[in-house]
Formats: sequence, structure tokens, C-alpha cells
Amino acid sequence: MERSEGIEKENGSVEEKQSFKDGSICGYDSLQRLLSANLKPQIFQEVSRLLLGLNCGRPLETIVPPKSAIALSSKHDFDIQAFSFSADKELLREPRVVRVGLIQNSIALPTTAPFLDQKKAIFKKLRPIIEAAGASGVNILCLQEAWMMPFAFCTREKRWCEFAEPDNGESTQFLQEFACKYNMVIINPILERDVNHGETLWNTAIIIGNHGNIIGKHRKNHIPRVGDFNESTYYMEGNTGHPVFETTYGKIAVNICYGRHHPLNWLAFGLNGAEIVFNPSATVGELSEPMWPIEARNAAIANSYFVGSINRVGTEIFPNPFTSGDGKPQHPDFGHFYGSSHFSAPDASCTPSLSRYKDGLLISDMDLNLCRQLKDKWGFRMTARYELYADILARYLKPDFEPQVIPDPLLHKKSS
Repeated sequence: MERSEGIEKENGSVEEKQSFKDGSICGYDSLQRLLSANLKPQIFQEVSRLLLGLNCGRPLETIVPPKSAIALSSKHDFDIQAFSFSADKELLREPRVVRVGLIQNSIALPTTAPFLDQKKAIFKKLRPIIEAAGASGVNILCLQEAWMMPFAFCTREKRWCEFAEPDNGESTQFLQEFACKYNMVIINPILERDVNHGETLWNTAIIIGNHGNIIGKHRKNHIPRVGDFNESTYYMEGNTGHPVFETTYGKIAVNICYGRHHPLNWLAFGLNGAEIVFNPSATVGELSEPMWPIEARNAAIANSYFVGSINRVGTEIFPNPFTSGDGKPQHPDFGHFYGSSHFSAPDASCTPSLSRYKDGLLISDMDLNLCRQLKDKWGFRMTARYELYADILARYLKPDFEPQVIPDPLLHKKSS
């Protein structure tokens, strides 16, 4: 028995190392596929119910993408999955079904390639995935954070600023073509060069309307200073507030990356009336993976809207090693960007995740009537105590703030 346990531990260690190396989970694309392959169907169904929830009391419905989209995914080797969130039938309102897409991807060329070649290659790589979204009838499509470039914000090297572009720059023009072709709203997260304000840099999401027009933009509210994420070398906190963009398909907002760790950031988009909030991100397994399935799903529940969470994939190796200021040796990469993009709904249901290591397109139909239905059911907006929250926040912001702590008068009394 001891010998057997020793072998299992040894094999387990090998599997863990292999998983870390190729980005898989013990050879599987995602947790859901691992469970599906290793559990009996009845047990898997119950585990899925607990992990993914139920949509209107039923397991989430799977959609078969059109053959043309499947052919593109096969030819260009990207994951494609599609699901449908329902809402209860209403007597006074028709269903408000919108089809939404998320794209996750790795970089197209090594970080050592000439910058111009990297930009051309990422356009070429994304084109068939966007075409698959268009062929699938996607109404709103969101790309990952800073999709046009390596996520170089760990390096603190200024040369990566060359990837910055104005809000009407190269990537916006590239995506406007698809917006017009497919009558699709597209969210374009870029490193923005603000030419009207001294070429200041921002981490920005451009909202492109379904007619190819620019509706507006949102700049990242929260900048991380944790681990390798030294992003304030390049840009600081955004100045656009919490805008919600009213499109022909619904009211949408963008909570960029690190903002997902701040519950009040999610709340503010909800207070402004968002029905779908996108969270384009770039985050690595060692830092945040246990948080990933929780935070956005909790935001969807607490704020009665849908959330689309996107994370890039792959390990990006940079030419010059860097340090994090945490005592660890210098290293040339962030770690593995674990993908796992998914949708969350206000009724606590969510989709399975895309691959942990492969490019992918996730599609979901969502009936936006579900947002109001869950507001009516739980009454979070009615039962919240905003006046109390406003009071504590106002007092907290003052230099002479004192926490409301009531000590036990016998706390420091010595026992006899």
C-alpha cells in the first residue's frame, strides 16, 4: 500500500509539472472537460449543477455553432463553444435575446519579433476568429485586454509604448470593417495614446457601434501594483468614471481587468444601468486563478446583470529578464495566462470555461429580461442601504476618520 501511494504521489507530481508546462489541467482543456471525462454521467450532472448553477431551474442549454464557424475553428485551431441563457416568459414584454461573443488568444509571434510584424500577425490571427463570430450571428463581441500586443506591462521597458495608438487608430479601423460587415458591436481594448492630452497613455476599451461608428470609450479604473503587474509604469487610473453605453442590442459596460477585484467598481456600472458588463483581462494562474470563477459571477448575482470574463492564453517570454520587487529571482515571463473565459448570469448560472491554453471563441445567447426578473425576485436594489454606505464612505475619506469599533470593556481585564 505504501509503495502504491508513493507511485501515485510521484505520478501526480509528474502530471502537475506537465499541466504547468502545457497549460492543461492533467491533459484536459478545462476543469469541466476533466470532470466530464472522469465522472459517471449522473455524478457529473450533479457536480455541474453545483459548479455552474441552473438557469431558470434547468441546466444551461448548449448551442451548435454554424458549420462555417466550426470549419474556421478547425482550420485555425481555436476552441469554440456556445450556450444559451433563458429567462422566464413574461406577459407584457417580448424576450430580449442578444448573442454575445468573447475572444481569448495568445500572441501570434514571439516578443522578440519586429513590432510591425507582431501587429500584422495578430491581425491575421484574429481575423478568422472574428469571422467565426460574425458567421455565428454574434451581436456584441469583446476582445481581450491589450489584444494588439504582448502584455509587456511587467517589464517596465518604455519601448513597448510603441504599440499604443489613438482611439481611432489601426485596430479600431480593422474592427470597424467587421462591425459594418456583420452589424456587430465590438469592444476593442487597447493601449491608448491620447494625442489631445500630451500623448498620455491609457488602458482603454473603445466601443465600436454596429454601423462602424465609435460610440465612446472607457479607461481602466484600477491599476494593479502586485507581483509582476507594474502597470503604473505605463498608465495611471482612468478618468472616464463608470460609463454605460446604450447600443442597439442593450446597455453594456467594460470593467477592465483589475477592476474585477473591487466590488464597488462592479456596483457603479450596475447603478448606471448596465445589462452586460465585460471584463477583458490578462491574468496568470499563480496569482489569481482561484479568484477567477468567483468574482465576476458574484458581481453578476449582486448587480443583476450578465458578465463576460475574458483572459488571454499562453506564456509570453520577454527578451530581458525582470524582477518584481518581491525577492524572487529575475525571470523573463509573467507565468501562464490561463484563458478560461466564461459568461455569468444574474441567476447565478454560468457557462463552462473555454480552454486553459488554447485560443477560443465563446458565444452565448442571453435574454436580457432575466436582469429585471432577478431584480424583482431578490430586491437587492430595494433592500440595499445606500445611505449607510454613502455615510461610511464619506467619513472614511476624511483624514480624521475613526473606525466604528466598540471594544468589550472587559477585553483587557486580567483573569483572577
